[in-house]
Amino acid sequence: MAASENRVPVDATAFSVFAMQELDAPGFDAGLASAGDDLAVVFFWGVDCFNCEIAKKAMLAKPDQIRALGLKWFHSNVYEHRELGRRFLLHGVPTWFFFHRGKRLGRATGWHGLAQFEAAVAAAREKIRGKASE
Repeated sequence: MAASENRVPVDATAFSVFAMQELDAPGFDAGLASAGDDLAVVFFWGVDCFNCEIAKKAMLAKPDQIRALGLKWFHSNVYEHRELGRRFLLHGVPTWFFFHRGKRLGRATGWHGLAQFEAAVAAAREKIRGKASE
């Protein structure tokens, strides 16, 4: 059996459903800047990543709750853009990084359910509020 026959197919449905803009290394910072004042999240994933596919399916099972988080979504295949994996010291995927105005606020590693993801979003928003009160 050829190696390509063993690959986990990449389901791009979540990318379109949540209007995730693809980011590569050269355009990463400019892409994030396009989020403006919105809380941005970058979904780092990889080909043949079973857990990445599970995460996307879980997100697609609750699209209204995911949209209600009010995030500007981006995604990047770090197996293709390895320099981003090095830049953000990724040890595995799936991983989500949260940004506001280009500043990294936090991360969520692995999909551990919607409640934990919502908590990560809330923590990122709290950091934004903390900066506003300084």
